[in-house]
Formats: sequence, C-alpha cells, structure tokens
Amino acid sequence: MTATHRGSSGTSLREWATGVTVFAAIMLVLAGVIDIMRGIAEIADDDVFVTTRNYVFAFDLTAWGWIHLALGVLAFVVSFGLFVAATWARVAGVCIAALVIIANFLSLPYYPVWSIVMIAVSGFIVWALCVMKKDDALVPSGSPPGT
Repeated sequence: MTATHRGSSGTSLREWATGVTVFAAIMLVLAGVIDIMRGIAEIADDDVFVTTRNYVFAFDLTAWGWIHLALGVLAFVVSFGLFVAATWARVAGVCIAALVIIANFLSLPYYPVWSIVMIAVSGFIVWALCVMKKDDALVPSGSPPGT
C-alpha cells in the first residue's frame, strides 16, 4: 500500500482560483441577464427611465437599450466559457465587463443608482478574471495533477 502526499498550499491555491473563476462566471451570468432585461426595458418603453437635459453624453434611450442588450447577450454567452476555464473566455470576459463599465458610466444620468451597482459588479468581474494565473485551470478534485 502506497501513501500519496499532496501539498496543501498547491491544492488550496487551486481551490481558491477555481472559486474565483466560478464567482466571475456566475457574476457575468447575472450581469448579462440584468443587462438583457435593462436593454429590453429601454427598447420597449422609454418612459421607464428618467431623461436628463443638457447631459454631455446624450443618446436616445432606445440606442442605450440596444447597447445594453448586445452587451448582456455577449456576457451571458462568454460566461459559459468561464465555467470550463477557457482562456478566450477570460479575455473576452474582461473586455465585456470593461465595456459594461463604460456603458453604465455613460448612462449614469438615466439610471444612476443601478449604473453604479453595475459598475461595481463589473469591477469585481474584472478583478476575479485577472487574479487567476494561466496554469490554475479548473481541474476536477479527484484528478491527479498534470491531467
């Protein structure tokens, strides 16, 4: 009978990285779904949001609706790539979360509190996707190292 010894620091670090990636994937799913709903609300009825006069970044709310709808769909699709720890999904997730931050910053006068919440959530997504190292991929807990 042979005994195997695994270092606790490697597995705990891998579990932490896995948890952060799953956190980012779930948050990206939520941000995508919320952006999809926001986009549909802006497209369907412009009376849902208050418009501010003389704002520097004045866009039609229907245009904002299409922007938020497109970003929400992209975020939702990319989040499934994060569940398998695909590198392309991490890069795309950071880019989409950054675009969500910019879009919500520009739409601050229409829905200020929610825009600030989405900026904070997207900031956490960017952080979570950037802290994981390339070699810390999602590996099933029963798999031996190197598989």
